[in-house]
Amino acid sequence: MSEIKVPAMGESITEGTVSRWMVKEGDTVNQGDVLLELETDKVNIEISAEESGVLEKIIRQEGETVEIGETIGTLSAGSGGGSGAPASEPAAAEEKKAATPAPEAPTPPAPVAAAPESSDSNKTASPSARKLARERGIELDQVQSKDPIGRVYQDDVKSHSNQAPAPAAPPASKAPAAPSAPAAGSSTYTKPVERQRMSRRRATIAKRLVEAQQTAAMLTTFNEVDMTAIMDVRKRRKDKFKEKHEINLGFMSFFTKAVVGALKKFPTINAEIDGEDVVLKKYYDIGIAVSAKEGLVVPVVRDADRLGFAEIEKSIADLASKARSNTLALSDLQGGTFTITNGGTFGSLLSTPILNTPQVGILGMHKIQLRPVAIDAERMENRPMMYIALSYDHRIIDGSEAVRFLVTVKELLEDPESLLIEG
Repeated sequence: MSEIKVPAMGESITEGTVSRWMVKEGDTVNQGDVLLELETDKVNIEISAEESGVLEKIIRQEGETVEIGETIGTLSAGSGGGSGAPASEPAAAEEKKAATPAPEAPTPPAPVAAAPESSDSNKTASPSARKLARERGIELDQVQSKDPIGRVYQDDVKSHSNQAPAPAAPPASKAPAAPSAPAAGSSTYTKPVERQRMSRRRATIAKRLVEAQQTAAMLTTFNEVDMTAIMDVRKRRKDKFKEKHEINLGFMSFFTKAVVGALKKFPTINAEIDGEDVVLKKYYDIGIAVSAKEGLVVPVVRDADRLGFAEIEKSIADLASKARSNTLALSDLQGGTFTITNGGTFGSLLSTPILNTPQVGILGMHKIQLRPVAIDAERMENRPMMYIALSYDHRIIDGSEAVRFLVTVKELLEDPESLLIEG
């Protein structure tokens, strides 16, 4: 018998949450098969079987928090192992199988035993789902599964129980009470709510955002960018660009290039605070905030100063795809020096981004909107304008430095050809 343990997952990760078991007790697994999915602060990790055998026991159930090195289950060697111990186990199992039919024959008339066991149907379900179904008196056969292979999980049972009261909820006695005495009736009427437990990642995001506001002297400065020149370049070059590089020419490559150019002029914004030291970073690993199902993640484009427009676009597309399919590795998320976040994709006109600590600067992009702009003393034109925001740590970045950084970003974006020189 071997133990299934939580593997080491990186320096900053010390624990995780059992997201779901892919197999149940008694299932036969082969070496390399995925046993369970573990949710950590940053990524979800699959734990595979190190040898073939039978999942003997699940020690830690779905939703439980586990630490690195902790035993969460046991696996017994399979029948093909060749040793005496495994051979005896199937034999014992067969004796049990042979013995079970005999006592079960007289049992059917007992109605009390049949009721609780109704939740343990032939339908495949996780142990936590079966337990919850028993507690709530729900038959698993009636629960609809969202899993592609039809396995019922705890969330499926919760959804079923939340839906179940709806048809049975019209108590005739309470209905007239509301119109006749609204004040008294309101105290007895319970309004419908749904309580959901925060995912580990969402809880971590919440904790770190609060920490960033409590530990950093965070200020934000704003400016606006006339996107006319960039949109003109994209319009003229997008077809040839895609034909040559097999990727669309988006806005993010322009902003990444502009940020790198500005960071080279203002190196303190590409730094971090370590105790009483300021660590100035001589490389440019730019984090790109991506909205995923479990919350915001910030994968990193490495050495962005050495990449061309096509390489940046491909890196961002690849990282965004990984984020949405929940396949980011820890290495994709670690070590960024500065972050760009684009609320404009959701329609945000103006916002104050929060620092991605220990970084000391983050640039917020926003929605492009046609606005009247004074071209000179006599002319006005409608131009595609975008507000941009720089949040920065005032402990090491002065306001004048932050403003000049943002002005540099603006100037580089409004003259896209300069990005080839300044970047």
